Amino acid sequence: MTADLMDPWGQGRYALHPPAAPAIPQNSTAQANNASSPLFASVEVFVNTYLSRVVCRRLGQGTAMWCPEWWRHPEAVVRFDGLWRAFEYFVVDTETGVSTWWLHHADPHLRAILDPDFGPFALCDPEDGHARHPLEPLPVRPAPEGTWENPLYRITDDDSGRG
Repeated sequence: MTADLMDPWGQGRYALHPPAAPAIPQNSTAQANNASSPLFASVEVFVNTYLSRVVCRRLGQGTAMWCPEWWRHPEAVVRFDGLWRAFEYFVVDTETGVSTWWLHHADPHLRAILDPDFGPFALCDPEDGHARHPLEPLPVRPAPEGTWENPLYRITDDDSGRG
């Protein structure tokens, strides 16, 4: 392969060492029909072996922020877990599933996660790692008694709150 084909944007670094493509296990028909057979065994495997290799960003204050110890951030863990589960659901659709996942799941979550000012990694450093004093959880106060009995706060018709 010529350098032009391997480095279409003239960045030089791909000419000699093209990035390794992340390994995505291939769906079999049996796997597609069996929800108990995820492509990735856990959210950690999904982030560390797939997402972190596919999502390439210029990192730093003002652009995007990342923490190599992402698993120390509850918001990031919950969002990545949701992304992983949505990916497992949508990847079965070989027509538009992955596009739907990117557009409606990955893109909005990654904007929030990587936001250098307001995201969970805002105080971390992509090279130095996890912040010594991470962001504090949002302060909360308990709702006054009877608050949740107000019909304006109900989105369901039953009392279980489940629909």
